Amino acid sequence: MNSRKLLSETQRTFPATKVQCQQPSRILIVDVTSPSWANTCSVLSEALENTLCLACALAGPCRVPLLSVYVVQSQQECLLPFTPVRESFPRVQACLSELRSLPREGSFPAGPRGAARAAQDALQQFKQHSRHSAHGALEITILTSQPSKEMVKQLENKLKDVDLMSLRRIQVIEVLKRDFLEPEAMEQCGPAEEPGGSDIAILGMDIDVQTVEGNVISLEMLFKTWLHDYGTEREHLHLLLPSGAFSHTTAPKPTLMCLKCDLQERLLDPALLSGVADGTMRAADVNSPCQMAAWPATVLYKLRVVKALKAEGVCESVLYGLPFLIRPTSCWQLDWDELEINQHSFHALCHSLLKRKWMLLAKREPQNTSPNWNSVVDSYYIIVPSNSATLLLKAVAIRELLLPSTFPALVTEHPEQVHGPVESALNSLEVEVAYNPLHLKSNLYKYLKSVLYKPLQRQQAQPRDQRPERHQPKQHQSRAKATVAPLLMAPPPLQAFRPAAARRDSCERSLLPKEDDEFLQ
Repeated sequence: MNSRKLLSETQRTFPATKVQCQQPSRILIVDVTSPSWANTCSVLSEALENTLCLACALAGPCRVPLLSVYVVQSQQECLLPFTPVRESFPRVQACLSELRSLPREGSFPAGPRGAARAAQDALQQFKQHSRHSAHGALEITILTSQPSKEMVKQLENKLKDVDLMSLRRIQVIEVLKRDFLEPEAMEQCGPAEEPGGSDIAILGMDIDVQTVEGNVISLEMLFKTWLHDYGTEREHLHLLLPSGAFSHTTAPKPTLMCLKCDLQERLLDPALLSGVADGTMRAADVNSPCQMAAWPATVLYKLRVVKALKAEGVCESVLYGLPFLIRPTSCWQLDWDELEINQHSFHALCHSLLKRKWMLLAKREPQNTSPNWNSVVDSYYIIVPSNSATLLLKAVAIRELLLPSTFPALVTEHPEQVHGPVESALNSLEVEVAYNPLHLKSNLYKYLKSVLYKPLQRQQAQPRDQRPERHQPKQHQSRAKATVAPLLMAPPPLQAFRPAAARRDSCERSLLPKEDDEFLQ
């Protein structure tokens, strides 16, 4: 809490520059000095390529505006100067090919100093790049198999005299040294958003220390956090509840309790990927009365709770649209005491809803209250609690959208010649306790890569043993690349019917972030 408060005070003192793209640029530093690099190389490359092909294909505002990749051997080397990811997928693939070609025998001397030097060099590269274009914030992710505590000490020593005004966060990700497991053989994996994380406050900011399993799915989920909107400039949602008659006066005041929350996507909208082939698909209209968007968070939504509903009385056939997660806000512009009270109130609401087995029916307040509007279309949402410290938000059908349907009673008696084959077919099915989407693949990554890939106009990436000698010292090489980065950038290439409460708790508990479960425990 104290380290986050220090970061909050720092951001108040030096507010971030308002730019069109609020997403931070990314620097990925890969430490290849570990003997386990032979196993890590293939899974890391696949996970990174999968995430970046999504980032390139998603319509709407860019989620990873700039990316730079460093590798740390005996010295650091910049494989990819700052590059706009959406416009340069062939360059990203060339960088990944070069990463895969690195020696895998783990013969490089181990130690965290190289990663600290790479972070220092990357900050200098970003500073030079920012002189030519407006890119506000920066985040650094360091992947290593070395002990994270020593890495943090080296970062503190190397960066103590460096200007960190543009740096939002440093992540030190320790990849666990375990045997590689195929996704199909994994009963459970750790795709949590902050697996085993802790914050260490140095240099007036947070260093996020995490551990992650050394497999494709876990690393992929780590990189997919880049696709979230973690902007803390403002809250996304005001959840308005009746305050109740807590006052000692005879007539309670008609006031509302306001919980300030953030929205987070649970799923990527498949419609945002439909325009990959023809380029005609645009992002959903967030101003539509029946639409809400968690990304980008440019609109402050207000939901007024109008009723409580028994959980068993909600039919899931009337819920539609993409689900959103509601969390207590982390907006840094709020006072620290207000943030803390708001968080406790949110957790109390989640606990009370679970205890009562209630859901909430909420109406969206209109964004435009201008008198020019003769009528306003209301939209309604269901708010569902779970065992984690989050609420699930889904749109619910209204009278005008509902189509007539009849549900005939289920026949209890049926011929044996029909019952027997059906029972036999069901008995042959494999039974799982809960649905796990990590066990299903649709070849989406393969499709996106084939659509996005176009050969580079210039020389293709060569294997390391076929490249000409690099006479320039590696210490200065990455900075030289950063200086000419703008010149090197290639031109842009061309619900099924069932009770809503059934098995929800077990499924959400297994898929929602781990830190929420730990908080409640």
